[in-house]
Amino acid sequence: MLITKLRLRFASAGTFDAVLVGYPGHFDVPRARRVAGKRPLVFNPLVSLHDTMVGDRGRFREGLFAARILWVVDRRALRLPDLVVADTQANAEFLAELGDLDPDRVRVCLVGAEDRFFHAGWRPDEPFRVLFVGKLIPLHGVETILEAARLAPELDIRVIGSGQLDELMEGRPPNVEWVQWIEYEDLPREYWGAGCALGIFGTSDKAQRVIPNKAYQALACGAPLITADTRAARELLQDHESALLVPPGDAHALAEAMQRIVRDPALAKRLSSGGRLIYEENASEDVLGPRWRSLIEELL
Repeated sequence: MLITKLRLRFASAGTFDAVLVGYPGHFDVPRARRVAGKRPLVFNPLVSLHDTMVGDRGRFREGLFAARILWVVDRRALRLPDLVVADTQANAEFLAELGDLDPDRVRVCLVGAEDRFFHAGWRPDEPFRVLFVGKLIPLHGVETILEAARLAPELDIRVIGSGQLDELMEGRPPNVEWVQWIEYEDLPREYWGAGCALGIFGTSDKAQRVIPNKAYQALACGAPLITADTRAARELLQDHESALLVPPGDAHALAEAMQRIVRDPALAKRLSSGGRLIYEENASEDVLGPRWRSLIEELL
């Protein structure tokens, strides 16, 4: 990190055309603005720090000094760049309002997945296994997933990840296997062998605006995806064609969706092929690379 900052600080005038700050670079934007000078500065925040730590995870209460600092950091990081790139239209509108920005200064480019790792290859193992990969945080609806597992005790559910809500896993039902960590390059095999993969099921405002990386990974691998029916999800996904969408926080609906995929192999295959097609057309590197290039070139 220090070496990167030094290289940026002392880069010669002709070595770059624009500066791009990615997530989680909120604190780096002021320095990047100085380095960029008159060149374009682009920021891809993915999230608001205040929204994440106060509204979603509840780490700080609204009104506390720490919460106010995060709001100020968000605002400054959003207002200094020439362009802010959001991951969904729903999030773009939120970030524009948070930063008091003209909507034209916030554009959308989906997150996607690394195609060299996550590609078509879905061949579900026997017995059927439901897969969840991700941090155990409120956004993901861990409580909803565990309750759905209790309502569908005949299904094996594999949870890979750890985080803020680890304590919930201590009381997990017997059909839930918990693996706290695997190597990143081993994740595709998990998706290829899963009967279906889970997205997010949280009920916060943030959950309505994002499509998580795990959803793109599942779609790229062809694993049938179940995730919450949100405004952001509807920007990309079509219910019963590229994913099964269920109400956020509804464990009964999630359990029923998992059971439907088990009972209906034709539905599972349709979701697999439909999800993979949606990924190829909207979120693959062949699509997102040119999209990023065009966004930056418009500023030059």
